[in-house]
Amino acid sequence: MKSLGSAFEEIRIMGLTASRNGTLVLDEVGGPDGDGVIRYSRLIDGKREAPKPLPREINTGRWNAHPFIAPDESYIMWNGERESGYGDSDLYISFRQPDGSWGEAINLGNEVNTEAEEGGPQVTPDGKYLIFNRMVPRAGGDGEPQSDLYWIDAQIIEDLMPRK
Repeated sequence: MKSLGSAFEEIRIMGLTASRNGTLVLDEVGGPDGDGVIRYSRLIDGKREAPKPLPREINTGRWNAHPFIAPDESYIMWNGERESGYGDSDLYISFRQPDGSWGEAINLGNEVNTEAEEGGPQVTPDGKYLIFNRMVPRAGGDGEPQSDLYWIDAQIIEDLMPRK
């Protein structure tokens, strides 16, 4: 096991994802207000740069967590709470723009998001399926909600990609 370095030790990381080029995208356990920030760290000349917050296109709203960066860095998905959402936490995507910046967040819509809490988006290595979880009531309605896994065709990503 190897440490990512001292720059990462101050961040209470919940989840981490990596692109093919070694760019890390990570979230952090938010403070009492649940305002977690999604950060990135590139590998430059074999050295890991200190994590930097992604821009407002991604870090907006009350909660941002569980990122997934595409292997080619063409998009980032995550879950977050925004006024424009369908429920507690929705899945969002931001596409890399021609100038290298990140585009406005796009809600994955009602094919994925519900009034419940969706989170943890991941695309299978073959690029065919988007897997995510949804917090649902336990059978019988007793106790805390449970996290169930769902999957859909990853074509939704292509369908949401802005056209030039």
